[in-house]
Amino acid sequence: MARHDEDVVTVGRSRAGTVTANTTGILFGLIMIFPVYWVLNTAFKPDSEVRSFTPTFFPASPTLDNFRSALGEELFLPSMLNGLLITAMAVAAALVVGFLAALAIARFQFYGRRAIILVVLGVQLVPFLALLIPLFLMLQKANLTNSLIGVSLTYLVLLLPYTVWTLRGFISGIPRELDEAAMIDGCSRPQVFWKIILPLTGPGLVATSVYGFIQAWNEFIIINTLNSPQKQNLMAWLLYNQTERGTAWGPLMAGAIITSIPVVVFFLLIQRNIATGLTAGAVKG
Repeated sequence: MARHDEDVVTVGRSRAGTVTANTTGILFGLIMIFPVYWVLNTAFKPDSEVRSFTPTFFPASPTLDNFRSALGEELFLPSMLNGLLITAMAVAAALVVGFLAALAIARFQFYGRRAIILVVLGVQLVPFLALLIPLFLMLQKANLTNSLIGVSLTYLVLLLPYTVWTLRGFISGIPRELDEAAMIDGCSRPQVFWKIILPLTGPGLVATSVYGFIQAWNEFIIINTLNSPQKQNLMAWLLYNQTERGTAWGPLMAGAIITSIPVVVFFLLIQRNIATGLTAGAVKG
């Protein structure tokens, strides 16, 4: 009888803990998603509702005028194209350089290998804003300020430490026996790279590209410091979405939604590859 009572108490505590955890998770999720909801809510409100002192949780008269206003701005489309070009160049360069560096660190023994790993980790500990002025002076001497290439190179420096460290983990997870088996079958070292290591590192490249895309696309301070408004991205464009009477909140929220669309589309296009097993099908059990 006593044993049964203990089991009942244990089950009750377990259920209470589950209910508490679920309730906490739901409340936390609502708190996190509320700003996103409010952006959507404001984007579809007319200006009179946006400036009303009485907040409304749903637009009384939904409108697309805010989106038309944002898309009609002179610098909107150029800023979007600039952002896409800069992000694509920075992410592509970071993946190529970072992958080769990670491959060297993970697969080869050479003098200074540990020092390079420590440097990669150390760079991540330094606030990037502390390097902004030296980078600006270097780019100014190279005549790369106020240019898309200069910003892309700066983003490359920003993304490389994370890219190298992440891809090193993926490459280290590939069994060396696969390399040895391929070389026994007659593959050269470059063939092992192209036919074994590169395909199996695909999920790692995809996951790293997502992080790099988000970082480069959402960056504001660097491009706002280095470039003029004509050569900035959408994050910097949002800053200039002002009027003489103050901030145009409706178009600003509509612009914020539009700027998030490329990240969402990019993630949806490659989300299947993120969950792909690293060595699925490579070794038979």
